[in-house]
Amino acid sequence: MRRRLLIGLTSLAVLTAVTACGSSGSDEPDESGSPGGTTTVTVGIIPIVDVAPLYLGQEKGFFSERGLELEFSSAQGGAAIVPGVASGQLDFGFSNTTSLMIAQSSDVPVQAVANGIASTGEVGRDFAALTVKGDSTVRSAKDLEGRKVAINTLKNINETAVRASVREAGGDPDEVDFVEMAFDQMPAALDGGRIDAAMVVEPALATVKNQGGREIASPMVDIAPDLTVAMYFTSTRYAQRNQETVRKFQEATAESLAYADSHPDEVRAIVTTYTKIPADVLAKVTLPKWPAEPDRAAIAELAELGTRDGLFKKEPDLDKLLP
Repeated sequence: MRRRLLIGLTSLAVLTAVTACGSSGSDEPDESGSPGGTTTVTVGIIPIVDVAPLYLGQEKGFFSERGLELEFSSAQGGAAIVPGVASGQLDFGFSNTTSLMIAQSSDVPVQAVANGIASTGEVGRDFAALTVKGDSTVRSAKDLEGRKVAINTLKNINETAVRASVREAGGDPDEVDFVEMAFDQMPAALDGGRIDAAMVVEPALATVKNQGGREIASPMVDIAPDLTVAMYFTSTRYAQRNQETVRKFQEATAESLAYADSHPDEVRAIVTTYTKIPADVLAKVTLPKWPAEPDRAAIAELAELGTRDGLFKKEPDLDKLLP
């Protein structure tokens, strides 16, 4: 089933080999085959708050006005979406910026086409936070040396972010014991004492706070103000062969991002249509920012930290990756 994506394509080596396969769309700029027709494009997404602008844009007609219809395919994370887009099984995808840089530095033919989400830039009021149990003796990120810290994916953006906070607090991130854990499992693990800290994003952050947990750092903000955390992307092959469709997708996405950023109540309402987040929890969720353009300076800082942490085979080429 297309909505449970590409479980077998997990290795970048396999991924590079399959990129010769054709796209799910036509090689022509207008896949509909007729003037004024509708082009259906498949978009790999993670069913979280971050992608609300696309659902809103679909509902408001921003995409249909440009002759596009979105077909969403859900995955557990951006790392699973990258191979789907690169192999042609998806036309567009949503992924965190570090995953895209890892792919690009490994010669996987992908390129960002539109902004996704950004940090709020406010310490203590971001959609992502490093959290501990309410009665924990941990007071700052420096205190995490020798402690067990949960992140959703090892060697990716959240590990880089926590490492940045530990360094900012004067600690040694190499002394932190990182463990991989799904976001929705972190609140219970933290409350039960199985981990010492958790790098959570919304809505898990709201759940941790409801349990009496507290924030000790805002790692995304510690990397850079207004950090571009995720973007929408396509394969270089699809972009070359479907330039008009990509242009329409970019325009509609930009309009959707602007609308979402100025209509938070509608964002919360649309999220209930594609997630199981309870309305009372959603009301407490801190929304990310949805700026029109990625922040290149912040991405360059993220790339520098990722290089320091050994995430890339070679330095990412931001000129090739960014829109």
